Amino acid sequence: MTPATTQASPIWRPTLMALGLILIWIFFWYWETLSAMAVIWARSETYTHGLIVPPIALWLVWRERAQLAHYQPQSAGWLILPLALIVFMWLLGQLTAVNALTQFAVIAAIILAIMGLLGMRLSARLAFPLAFLLFAVPVGDFMMPKLMEWTANFTVLALRASGIPVYREGLQFVIPSGNWSVVEACSGIRYIIASLTVGTLFAYLNYTSLKRRLIFVAFSLLVPILANWLRAYMIVMIGHLSSNELATGADHLIYGWVFFGLVMIIMFMIGMRWSEPPDEQIPSPQQKQIAAATLHSPWPITVGLAIILALGPLAFTLITKSGSTTPPVLSVPTMSNGWEGSSAENTWKPAFANPSTELQTSFKKGEQVVGLYIGYYRNQDFDRKLVSSTNVLVTSKDPEWSIVASGTKGISIAAQNLNLRTSELLRKGSGIESRLTVWQWYWINGTLTSSDIEAKLYTAFNRLLGKGDDSAVIMIYAPKDSAEAAQNALTEFVTVNGENLQKILSQTRDKP
Repeated sequence: MTPATTQASPIWRPTLMALGLILIWIFFWYWETLSAMAVIWARSETYTHGLIVPPIALWLVWRERAQLAHYQPQSAGWLILPLALIVFMWLLGQLTAVNALTQFAVIAAIILAIMGLLGMRLSARLAFPLAFLLFAVPVGDFMMPKLMEWTANFTVLALRASGIPVYREGLQFVIPSGNWSVVEACSGIRYIIASLTVGTLFAYLNYTSLKRRLIFVAFSLLVPILANWLRAYMIVMIGHLSSNELATGADHLIYGWVFFGLVMIIMFMIGMRWSEPPDEQIPSPQQKQIAAATLHSPWPITVGLAIILALGPLAFTLITKSGSTTPPVLSVPTMSNGWEGSSAENTWKPAFANPSTELQTSFKKGEQVVGLYIGYYRNQDFDRKLVSSTNVLVTSKDPEWSIVASGTKGISIAAQNLNLRTSELLRKGSGIESRLTVWQWYWINGTLTSSDIEAKLYTAFNRLLGKGDDSAVIMIYAPKDSAEAAQNALTEFVTVNGENLQKILSQTRDKP
């Protein structure tokens, strides 16, 4: 042990003890969030890397121990303010059941608590190990629709450039040798997250200049996207040239990972050519004297941190107790202007999980037929929530239906203007091709929106005001015998009966 280490140990001991206690305190109050994150690590292949992020962060701190011994911990009390904001973010995420927000907030709270006890000089030295903890947050699913669209765009473009005719609808396309579909596994999200995590660690360990680090991190993000596009094109080409005997089963994924592995090896081999020697930064004697002169106890800030950390879970418990526990009951709404109940069969149902109650029925006026689906949610949590990446019109594994087009449409409903989500669904599973035009929006305690983010914000705002979290998704749909006929039927239905839909939802909310 060096003299500096021996001299620093008694000064470090109270801070290390305070760090241990504050981490235990965080685990006590936020155990549900942390355990949910660990479950995702164990369950999802996309986020399995989260299991090794904390050990890697600890190792990164441990390898700095000789240099850290030259520093004196100086608590930074002002970090209680950003910590309070992070705790409020956790509360919003908990009220709206947003996993990514609550889990990010807990990791950020851990980082800020450590920074508060160590001080800014030490935190700057440990900036990367602390920031690396953010890779433990399992976030990225929101990127999958856009990544799938990009993959489909590139694959179709490359196939046509190769002289292969392609007919495309949405994420499905047909070539002379067969049908192909871009699903979640084709998005490349696993490759991107794995590459970004490992690439960021590689850049930190092998470079000292910020410029080189940022350039390599950018490449570790860009390369897997391009590699995934090439992978998708190559798999389709292998299937096409082999008459669909290769790259259509389990080997589909094997080829993808082998190709990705080769690309990553090449990227790291190239990156090693510009590696730089480590730069050891040791404080000057004058800095040590200043640090020793201003040394003070970590316990006051530890108490402050503990109080702020406990406020979030306590506030959530109080808000949850004020919510309604009565199960909601939806009645079939009475429609106006000649629209009457119909016995038309509902062949499609959206994949919205665990609504508190739901209603699906049809209405008819003359030759016009419109279907109605309402999924109503109350007392939302992480198992039952209105807005979720898994709540979709059609899942990628649906054997009958697929989404072939989507967009928006401006319209006024019950004197509220909004842009509806529009989708076109194609049914092929029955052997007879048919199409549906679907319009979708949300009702959040009386407010209408079609934005997921706005829906979450309205829900959080209502819960904070003690108004509960009653919310619903409303979908109306019509057979697309012709685009004009479907549009006319849906426009008349929602224009005439928008207030009736609002009324039935308000009655459901207010019913004791």
